[in-house]
Amino acid sequence: VGITDKYWAAAVIPDQSKTYDARFVATQTGAKAYQADLREGEVSVAPGASVSASSKLFAGAKVVQLVDNYEKNLNIKNFDLIIDWGWFYFITKPLFKVIDFFYKLLGNFGLAILLVTVMLKGLFFPLANKSYASMAKMKAVQPQLKELQERYKEDKPKLQQEMMALYKRERINPVAGCWPMLIQIPVFFALYKVIFTTIEMRQAPFFGWIRDLSAPDPTSVFNLFGLIPFTPPHMLMLGAWPIIMGCTMFIQMKMNPEPPDPAQKLMFTWMPLIFTFMLGSFPAGLVIYWSWNNLLSVTQQGFIMKRHGVKIELWDNLRKLFLGKSSPSTA
Repeated sequence: VGITDKYWAAAVIPDQSKTYDARFVATQTGAKAYQADLREGEVSVAPGASVSASSKLFAGAKVVQLVDNYEKNLNIKNFDLIIDWGWFYFITKPLFKVIDFFYKLLGNFGLAILLVTVMLKGLFFPLANKSYASMAKMKAVQPQLKELQERYKEDKPKLQQEMMALYKRERINPVAGCWPMLIQIPVFFALYKVIFTTIEMRQAPFFGWIRDLSAPDPTSVFNLFGLIPFTPPHMLMLGAWPIIMGCTMFIQMKMNPEPPDPAQKLMFTWMPLIFTFMLGSFPAGLVIYWSWNNLLSVTQQGFIMKRHGVKIELWDNLRKLFLGKSSPSTA
């Protein structure tokens, strides 16, 4: 029973074999005050006899190995939850253990995160292979989709019906290409918790200007990354790593065939820019992970598509975006 913040905690630990009542009180009027206390059950003392009671006090940094040892050696139920592992506890804590293991080998949490990302890519490779194979089939039916769009451009419900029928005939899952991104969302949130809440990551340096993986990238494009003596407002702190992340995400998006639906096409076009600004205030370690993950995804997707004999759409999509036309081979 105690009080905690992100990195520190103070807690009273009762005798685990006895019953007790616990209470937490927060006073918000005037000077804020917080109190946590407990009361053990009644004890009967016979004449001339004696009893003893013991409890323990934890006060200090929430170091994962230290907390785990206390839970194991003192049999303190759920004591590891003093650290906020989040909803994805079953992913977050094992992920930290793996990252911490490689940190002890490499001496750098950033390098450990990059190595674990490679391992995760290898783990999910079969699913990614299946997804990119489905993308290859989607590319093969693009001419038929365009023909349907022309034929039923005035009848949207009929167009959707015919498109679904085409997908069914060709055994195509139109949302299969989303799986590589969807499966990394729990990992993303778990890694966010690891970087943001564990004291081991606090002030952990990477390389170059990143001196703290748990803090946002300190540079900003709006002062030319420190060349201009001007400190932008917080909302304009868009560092180099978020920009790298946005570029890698843009390249990854442009490797795929453009969605036939105009609304989806617009969303996919603007998504990298939105994520660039959104992740600008996130911990640098998380942005570095996302950038590296995107780069690995581009390499992986290029390899799989080449193996399936599918043309990579990157250059055609870039040409179409900036010049407004496709290459003669695609037209």
